[in-house]
Amino acid sequence: MLTDNNPNLMMVLEKNPNFHGETYPVGDYKNNLKSDLFKDAGEPLPFIDKIMFYRDKESIPRWNKFLQGYYDASGIGSDSFDQAVQITGQGEATVTKEMSAKGIRLEEAIATSTYYVGFNMLDPKVGGLTESSRKLRQAISIVVDYEEFISIFANGRGIPAQGPIAPGIFGHKYGKEGVNPIVYNWKNNRPSRKSIETARGLLAEAGYPNGIDIKTNAPLVLYFDVTARGPEDKSKLDWMSKQFQKLNIQLVIRSTDYNRFQDKIRQGNAQIFEWGWNADYPDPENFLFLLHGPQRKVGSDGENAANYDNPEYNVLFEQMKNMKDSSERQEIIDQMLRILRKDSPWIWGYHPKDYALYHEWYTNVKPNKMSHNNLKYHRIDSNMREEKRLHWNKPVLWPLAVFLIVLIVGLIPAIVIYRKKERGAGISNSEKRGEIG
Repeated sequence: MLTDNNPNLMMVLEKNPNFHGETYPVGDYKNNLKSDLFKDAGEPLPFIDKIMFYRDKESIPRWNKFLQGYYDASGIGSDSFDQAVQITGQGEATVTKEMSAKGIRLEEAIATSTYYVGFNMLDPKVGGLTESSRKLRQAISIVVDYEEFISIFANGRGIPAQGPIAPGIFGHKYGKEGVNPIVYNWKNNRPSRKSIETARGLLAEAGYPNGIDIKTNAPLVLYFDVTARGPEDKSKLDWMSKQFQKLNIQLVIRSTDYNRFQDKIRQGNAQIFEWGWNADYPDPENFLFLLHGPQRKVGSDGENAANYDNPEYNVLFEQMKNMKDSSERQEIIDQMLRILRKDSPWIWGYHPKDYALYHEWYTNVKPNKMSHNNLKYHRIDSNMREEKRLHWNKPVLWPLAVFLIVLIVGLIPAIVIYRKKERGAGISNSEKRGEIG
């Protein structure tokens, strides 16, 4: 329960003495790689008596307090990313040797979100369900290299999307079965983006060899609608333009404020646009409805911003949406994904990945982006925390000793000079008294 509420300084939660009672979940830990998560199986919850949330306005002091053991967990800002995380040759993230030596571990969770670039399916050039328009969208989907985007702009914190459904949601498949065959080949047990030559071949089949419209003999010019951007986002837009340049397509950036951008989407006046979706609940329907024809933006004011409307897909969606998770539901979802990948109404983009660091005394942590009541499962070893704090934050006295020695050494010449001066003054006074006598 909330016992202290000062959002500008500190908020305190304390164990409710009238809590109705609940126990830590019991699972099949023998088949779980992280069996330590089940050490407290069946124990009464919660394990922590008091939780204190502090507000630090500056990122550097907050980061330093975590390293000193005064905070139990921390996110990873861009300034401290290289200090905290290293990427292995296999592309996996792990903590640096410095963090590992302190017992700090990295926990990661793929957000139930998707960021994508959408094609307006009502647009006469990039829209429609003709074979020509499909191949144009497929070619663009191949050359927009989201592996590179994630590496450059997200510190590697994300995975390229193979479709609309985020990992961890029923319907998403991993490995070879989950790969989008329009954009990727499966090589060396991992997806490999198809070559630019493949994309150029599709572009030529679409009627735009080397980016030239065979009907008009004019260069292919497409328009990318985005919200008003600051200088920090210019590099991302330049990157996107370069992706289209691989196919000799000229991409014109049309930047507007958010209200005007929304009007464009509602009226179907955008051609290509950026969008994203955070799941409201952990079900594939919450992603697949974003491409359901009756829920398009134009005419229905729904969430289908691409205005995609494939009758076959719509029928399968109605069959799937209220089904319980089962092999039959998975088969229908697989059919829907095959249709979507072929039609390519989106450049599927990526699913962001969240990183967080935890000290070794903070246990029972399994990040879950869909629930926000996990604190009752967590455990803190306060004795270990206190020992680590004392060890890491011992007062360093040698600089003070060095300072005192330097000070004393520096004062000795001054004292000697002062003594000599005093003696000289005393002799001079004695001589003067003798002359008078």
